[in-house]
Amino acid sequence: MKPVAPEKLLEIELADADMTARAGGVLASLARPGDILALWGDLGAGKTTLACGFIAALVPAQEAVPSPTFTLVQTYPADIDGQAVEIWHFDLYRLKTAEEAYEVGIEEAFAEGISLIEWPERLGSLLPRRRLDVTLSPLGSGDSRWLTIAGNGDWAGRLAGFRSALLGE
Repeated sequence: MKPVAPEKLLEIELADADMTARAGGVLASLARPGDILALWGDLGAGKTTLACGFIAALVPAQEAVPSPTFTLVQTYPADIDGQAVEIWHFDLYRLKTAEEAYEVGIEEAFAEGISLIEWPERLGSLLPRRRLDVTLSPLGSGDSRWLTIAGNGDWAGRLAGFRSALLGE
């Protein structure tokens, strides 16, 4: 299941893994409790790199951000504008059924936290329509990626300065 036709808000080339992580950091600066970011892309597309950049921007004391490939979820306490919020990083690649997501707290994450979901297609109809779709596609044989961001609601306004923040303009 690919993204449910939200409005395409941004497309940009990310030159390398560092820029992919920085893109995650810029998204983190725009995030609010209750946000759901669906990270789309094939194996090796850069989803975990972007998620690590996102988490590192909000949880600077975190030494390493492990991929939740085997645990399915990792959580991180963060503070956004003085409000405590939990960041939930899901890697749903190993789910056999969408309903297994309930066992790792997906409902709580959607209700109270900020959710980063790798392999969101594994959720099927459980994937909320109110989300930001972040799609990464490798370009050529190097580390460059094509980033496409689509969403609805107030994301268009929030993303207005994304490109300049990412490029340091």
